[in-house]
Parts: sequence; structure tokens; C-alpha cells
Amino acid sequence: MAVNTSLFAWAVPAFMNGSPVDHTWVTAFDNRKTNYPTVADVIAAKQSYWFCWGSYHPIGGIPGNPTGFLGSQKGNLPFATCLVAPNADSRTVPAARGTIFTYGVDGVCHQLANQVLYATGVGATSPLTVRSARGYVASTFLYGTYGLQTAAWAAKIASCSASSKSGPSVAMHWTAGGPTLPDQTPPPDDFETHAKSVLADEPELLNRLLALRGEVRSFVAQRIPGFTAPPATMLNSRNQHLLDEAARMLGPEKFEKVFGFKPKERINLVDPSLYEADK
Repeated sequence: MAVNTSLFAWAVPAFMNGSPVDHTWVTAFDNRKTNYPTVADVIAAKQSYWFCWGSYHPIGGIPGNPTGFLGSQKGNLPFATCLVAPNADSRTVPAARGTIFTYGVDGVCHQLANQVLYATGVGATSPLTVRSARGYVASTFLYGTYGLQTAAWAAKIASCSASSKSGPSVAMHWTAGGPTLPDQTPPPDDFETHAKSVLADEPELLNRLLALRGEVRSFVAQRIPGFTAPPATMLNSRNQHLLDEAARMLGPEKFEKVFGFKPKERINLVDPSLYEADK
């Protein structure tokens, strides 16, 4: 197994026709050059494909981007495969979930793809993320860059750093983006970076939005009482309500500039079919 290899991020439209949201996943091969019809073909070729809470997609493609290519960057392959198991369906294999243990509760495909791509951030290079995917700003507003299981994610990084020799097994340092090792650059907080760039000339509004975002993430991280996870419709309604709060604060024009869609558009980040399969 090659230690240093390129990891590739991809997207296809999400589960609803016309939805302004993309599903994202990661591969250790360029599907624009080498195409594998099934995951069995990927395994036979000794390659790696991360489902990221989705179905198998041999190629990508989204509006305005016919290949669905979101970026690539050199990474530590053993580290990536330790963080999130490749070639396994997240719906049935817990190791393929990283620390997005419960889909729609801890995060969605964007956060899980970012967990795989965290392996591209060793040393002075910031890790690649799927930040150019549609719906990503809304997703990170709610779930952050790497999901809401921050303590579990820090522990996972420490464990995999030791086993893959990608870094020392030491206590994490914490930043707004999450945990990082001493020899790594801080992980990105993609929502904050984006919001600062859009609202650079309105520092008071920016501060209010970031304060609201902190409250939103704290609220979303609270577990809903019960022994089973809530239905996807409830999670999507909750998420929509929180986005509506941001729209009321920002106003229609600035909301669209920050989030990339109009306030009246319904954003369903949680795919009901995947969610039900997990339950």
C-alpha cells in the first residue's frame, strides 16, 4: 500500500431532483481516467472508495461541473483508511462511518468526506475539504467541518496517527475547526472562513451570525430524547428552522450571498432513504 497518494473528492446531486445540495464522496483514484463500474471492481484493483453515507457512484457530475470533481491533494493513505474504512457501505459497516455515527444527527456526507480528507492535512498543508459542494455552507453551519462528535473525532485522530505513523499519539490542540496535532496546521472551519469573506465589510453582522452559529451547533449537538434516532423529516424540519433563523438575521440578499440559495428554498440535508436504512 502506497503511503502517500492523491485523494480525490467528488459530487453528484443529492437525493431530491432540483435540490441545491450535493452528495460527496472520496476516492484514491481519478475516476475521470480510470472508471470502476462497481465497488467489487475497485476492490479487485486494490483501490479505495469511501461511500461517505451514500451509494456507490462510478463517476460524478453536478450542474456546472460535468465530472463532479471537487479537488485532489496528496495524503497519507493508511491514515485515511484508519479514520474511515474504505470500500464498505456506511449504512451497514460502522468502521465506514468515521465518527459520523448516526447519519443526520452527527453530520452528513460532507462531514464524513472531510474526515477522510483530513489525511491530506499532515504537515504545513491544510487538509482538503468538499467546500465547493452545493449545500456545504448550510451543512457546516449546522454540523461543522468534521461533525458534532468532537471528542470522539479527537480520539480517532490520535489513535490513527499512532497506528499509521502519520504523527505522534499526543493530546489534541483545539481550534474553531476541531482537533489538530502539534505538527499539523489547524483544521479549517469552513463556515467561519466563508462568512468572514462574504461579510468582511459588516463586522457587527458577521459577529452576530457567528454567535448564532455557535448557538445553532450547541442546539444541534443536543441529543433528542428516546432510544431511537428521530426520523429524517424531523431532522430536516429542525435544520430548516435553524436556517430560517439565519435568514431572518441576515435578510434575503445577504442570506443568499452567504449560503448560496434563496431563503425560501427548502434545504433537505438528510436523505430519508439512507437514514431509514441506518435505523
